[in-house]
Amino acid sequence: MAAESPAFTLNLPLLPLDDEVVLPGMVVPLDLSDAEVRAAVEAAQAAAPESAKPTVLLVPRIDGTYAGTGVLGTVEQVGRLADGDPGALIRGRSRVRIGAGTTGPGAALWVEGARIEESVPEPLPGHVTELVKEYKALATTWLKKRGAWQVVDRVQAIDDVAALADNSGYSPFLTTDQKLALLETADPVARLRLATQQLRDHLAEQDVAETIAKDVQEGVDKQQREFLLRRQLEAVRKELRELNGGNGKDSAEESDDYRARVEAADLPEKVREAALKEVDKLERASDQSPEGSWIRTWLDTVLEMPWNERTEDAYDIRGAKAVLDAEHAGLEDVKERITEYLAVRKRRGDRGLGVIGGRRGGAVLALVGPPGVGKTSLGQSVAHAMGRAFVRVALGGVRDEAEIRGHRRTYVGALPGRIVRAIKEAGSMNPVVLLDEIDKVGSDFRGDPAAALLEVLDPAQNHTFRDHYLEVELDLSDVVFLATANVLEAIPEALADRMEIVRLDGYTEDEKVVIARDHLLPRQLERAGLHGDEVTLAESALRRLAGEYTREAGVRTLERSIARLLRKIAAQHELGERELPFTVTDGDLRGLIGRPHHVPESAQDPAERRTAVPGVATGLAVTGAGGDVLFVEASLADPETGGAGLTLTGQLGDVMKESAQIALSFLRSHGAELELPVADLKDRGVHIHFPAGAVPKDGPSAGITMTTALASLLSGRLVRTDVAMTGEVSLTGRVLPIGGVKQKLLAAHRAGVTTVIIPKRNEPDLDDVPAEVLDKLDVHTVTDVRQVLELALTPAVDGAAPEVPVAA
Repeated sequence: MAAESPAFTLNLPLLPLDDEVVLPGMVVPLDLSDAEVRAAVEAAQAAAPESAKPTVLLVPRIDGTYAGTGVLGTVEQVGRLADGDPGALIRGRSRVRIGAGTTGPGAALWVEGARIEESVPEPLPGHVTELVKEYKALATTWLKKRGAWQVVDRVQAIDDVAALADNSGYSPFLTTDQKLALLETADPVARLRLATQQLRDHLAEQDVAETIAKDVQEGVDKQQREFLLRRQLEAVRKELRELNGGNGKDSAEESDDYRARVEAADLPEKVREAALKEVDKLERASDQSPEGSWIRTWLDTVLEMPWNERTEDAYDIRGAKAVLDAEHAGLEDVKERITEYLAVRKRRGDRGLGVIGGRRGGAVLALVGPPGVGKTSLGQSVAHAMGRAFVRVALGGVRDEAEIRGHRRTYVGALPGRIVRAIKEAGSMNPVVLLDEIDKVGSDFRGDPAAALLEVLDPAQNHTFRDHYLEVELDLSDVVFLATANVLEAIPEALADRMEIVRLDGYTEDEKVVIARDHLLPRQLERAGLHGDEVTLAESALRRLAGEYTREAGVRTLERSIARLLRKIAAQHELGERELPFTVTDGDLRGLIGRPHHVPESAQDPAERRTAVPGVATGLAVTGAGGDVLFVEASLADPETGGAGLTLTGQLGDVMKESAQIALSFLRSHGAELELPVADLKDRGVHIHFPAGAVPKDGPSAGITMTTALASLLSGRLVRTDVAMTGEVSLTGRVLPIGGVKQKLLAAHRAGVTTVIIPKRNEPDLDDVPAEVLDKLDVHTVTDVRQVLELALTPAVDGAAPEVPVAA
């Protein structure tokens, strides 16, 4: 163990060592041209007796700070160094604890010091002996690697523990801090343990460095060998090409070109590895092998993909909303959803949350609505508002799963799927992809494309989408997918669950007028070769076109009517029959494009209305083309013809047939309560007919309509012309909720109906109906059929017997 002297008994000149450390036992040469070194040596020489060697105190000075421990050194010799400069040879003797400064001869700084005594127990304990052996073995290994064989014996001859530990001060790999730690460790055993650990760590680092250097050298040798072999292969193929008359392109040149293109391309790491493997196959393939053309086609496809290309989103939320409003009237739900999406992406980007769990913030929306409401064009507007590329993928009639996922490369003429081709066409990894007519996807023996879309449209999976042709992962998590469909029920449930459904239920008459004025008319004027100041359509003309010449949820037929009108005017002008400019009013329409096709029921002659006789009621339905008005007719068969029972016509589904049975059963059981002559129902057949028999119809929402028609038939009371209704009926007369309230109310508004009856439990759905439509409709919410009959039937004429229509 080490024992420190309690008193400072030494008075020595200080010789500072800048960023250097000398341990006891070391002999070091010092340059006397340094002023501080020369002053310390001269002061030591002046103070030393004639028979003794001058002594100095060697103290490390690290970054201008003196260490607390130094080494007592003796000046062995003063002379010239190898470069001719004056120098001194100094040997370290023992450790000294540094005290306060003092005075002494010469220009040197004199300090007090106390010698640090070191002791090692005798005999050495077993663990110390093992430590000595380990250090000598490690030092021998290191010295042999450096070729210093003459030093090995000298190290092996050192038996003193303290001297052996201090001998590591000669090690060039030790840093100044490591040497300082050895200097300040007074205990010889602890110092030897520290020196052993330092030497062990260095040998481990050296082994790693040698392994890396070996691997690098092997890689260089492999590259050189590969280069030589390629040159030889090129020479052989050149000779073969000359033997064949010099025709054809050298496949080696092609493979080299592909290798250079792959290495220069900005590809993800896994894609690069797969591409280089295919290049290796191309190099090994013969010129006559068909595999070469497959590989080249695959490589061309991979290199054309925009793996790391992304367009910057336009995070001007107000500007994006203005773009959507300018290009589309109405459709507030989908505009609001796109605005929310942009706002969330902006906040995620501002807070460094653009990528979470390897997935980006894409979106999957399904725009469901009747034809002509602007679903497809809305996709272009969304891309415009976001500043992204737009690609349309038509899925109508697709029946092959490979159209979505691609073909396996083993097939001749294999191609990637439509999703991959859309990404390639867009030129970026975050386009707006419109999957048009997703409800028209079919399935046959070639697979189910809708099932293949499950991974594409699943936000939790599409960041690792794998196309059968590419066979590498493709990140679709940043793509905005917009799917369009006319009928939600035609989309498989699992696929619909992966998308956010946004319904576009059609336009009101006011919205149609705005769309026609701002969008349809300018476009058709240009197509007809007319200027905007040559033909003007008054708002009354547009309103009549929307209300009487067309009856649809969208605006396609309205646009065709406008186009027909403008063509007629252009032709009359060319024939000299009409002067321009010309303003079209509602009174001019009949002379230009004929009579209206859809006159509201309320505008017809009372005797010509369908509800002019008992047994006819007006219902509301939802079709693939949006909401529509549905008439229900009922009649009783002549008793003499027999045939009691219920007859249904009009191509009805099972659910609608059951609703008719329920309506008849309710009236039979509650006829007396409703003051209806239900005796007529016992022996006479009941016939219920739904006109437009070529159109399939199904659903429970015509229940109260059929009940009203039968009640009107039995009571002889007419159904009000201005009333339309929808709702399911139960055996007890309860009116149950149905779907499609918004579409049905829009249809009633288009048909000129002013009073609508809906179930009480559908009252929350009125929030989705435009305010201008609700203002023009008198909506009654009911819970019982009795309320429906009270509202829908005209009052009975006192003393008049009911006239019951009889089927011929």
